[in-house]
Amino acid sequence: MATAAEDDVEKLYEYGERLNEAKDKTKQVSDYEGIIMGRQGSLKAKQLAAQLIPRFFKFFPSLADKAIEAHFDLCEEDELGIRVQAIRGLPLLCKDTPEYVSKIVDVLGQLLTAEENVERDAVHKALMSLLRQDPKASLTALFKYIVEGEESIREKVLNFIKDKVFPLKAELLKPREQMERHITDLVKKSLQDVTGAEFKMFMDFLRSLTIFGDGAPRERVQELIEIIEGQADLDAQFNVSDIDHIDRLMSCLYMALPFFMRGASNSKFLSYLNKHIVPVFDKLPEERKLDLLKNLAESSPYTAPHDSRQLLPSVVQLLKKYMPRRKTGEEMNFTYVECLLYTFHHLSHKTPNATNSLCGYKIVTGQPSDRLGEDFSENYKDFIERLNVVEDLARATMKKLTQGMAEHNKAMAAAKTDDAKASIKTKKQNTTTGLRTCNNILAMTQPLHSKSPSFIGDKKINLSWKEPVKPSPAPTTAASGGKRIATAMNGSGVAKKGRGEGGMQNQLVNRALEGLSRGGGRIGARGRGWGGRGRGRGYR
Repeated sequence: MATAAEDDVEKLYEYGERLNEAKDKTKQVSDYEGIIMGRQGSLKAKQLAAQLIPRFFKFFPSLADKAIEAHFDLCEEDELGIRVQAIRGLPLLCKDTPEYVSKIVDVLGQLLTAEENVERDAVHKALMSLLRQDPKASLTALFKYIVEGEESIREKVLNFIKDKVFPLKAELLKPREQMERHITDLVKKSLQDVTGAEFKMFMDFLRSLTIFGDGAPRERVQELIEIIEGQADLDAQFNVSDIDHIDRLMSCLYMALPFFMRGASNSKFLSYLNKHIVPVFDKLPEERKLDLLKNLAESSPYTAPHDSRQLLPSVVQLLKKYMPRRKTGEEMNFTYVECLLYTFHHLSHKTPNATNSLCGYKIVTGQPSDRLGEDFSENYKDFIERLNVVEDLARATMKKLTQGMAEHNKAMAAAKTDDAKASIKTKKQNTTTGLRTCNNILAMTQPLHSKSPSFIGDKKINLSWKEPVKPSPAPTTAASGGKRIATAMNGSGVAKKGRGEGGMQNQLVNRALEGLSRGGGRIGARGRGWGGRGRGRGYR
């Protein structure tokens, strides 16, 4: 005698056979209802129901809600085999009824938290099937979890999008321009509440899209800058004790540099920095001071004349703070001076006569702003004295660094272990960076002794933390917004102002020769966010 479980399975086979054979399947309502009821049967009946519900789903729109609910229940069964079978059938529910794509993707998003590999693999394949069928509805449903989802689901959805969707953008985003615009809008809405790492991931993806590629019009590049400006919270009142906001600002400004190079405006960033950050420069954490000055230096070639005129007084004030007027035995931060001199040259190149009142120069442009009738000779005297001191310190330091390099070379030849060689290599790299810093300082101070100097407005000065530019007919990484080398990321080398290390040049020499490494931290190097989510702004 057949058992009840066997009867359940037999009935389901009968329902399926009648539906297969029927010419007008829509009239076999009772058979499909029987298949739906299979969800309540034995394990084998449930597994068979998971196959049959999707197969005949399109013929019974009046039973759609009941069928979908039954199938969702099967996706939550205790038995792994039933769950996997049901998950594999989910895309079939939408094959001829695309109006259900969003609902099915919504469920699959929740199922991404599955722990079993075979189940998770089934979820991934089901989602990819739906993304290929209807990328717009599928992406819209998935991105909702990034904005509204529980943390555990949100994280899984983010990983799925990063690992499975973004690499296949060329295949999935069709028609290309329409879908690239759609996913851009979805990304913008998702930025209300993201970590630093998440924001970087999204920005890297957006800049990889064709609509924002190298041939994109300037307004598209400006759109990316506006996204970064929003994340930097440039409309917020600044609080110097808010380390999270400072980190966010510095990271966002660094992220924006490649887009400044492509013609986007840095005006809003520089205005905020000039108004809120530079006046409290002394109160910033040491690492963020360095980040700020490096970012300012790299932004300066792309600054408009109006913004250059506004920012120059602050830059000159900082220059006077870090370029001593006399050799007093205090330390000088060579990298700060390099950054500030580079910024000074590029801003002054855009608005040369602004330096007449600030530095006592006599630059004639024929404009009232030349102020040639006023006496700024004391400013000139003060500025030249500081330049002389800086040059003396740079030359003395270069001499010591050169001697140190010779010692490093001898030590390398004598080194026996890989650890010893690695340590000496780091010291040599720091010494090389120190020498480049001093060379840059001397190259930038020498033109400034004239009463009417020519300011450097091209790229002949290669900042010490950037990769040396190798002669090549192809565009350099700097021109395409390449990454900084390690010294830019971790602040090693000559970057940080030391304490208790002796005279003015000793800080630079000791850092180079000892090969110290101190954390400077950027979004790409920290491996964490801006202190968690919760400070981002949404975009409409």
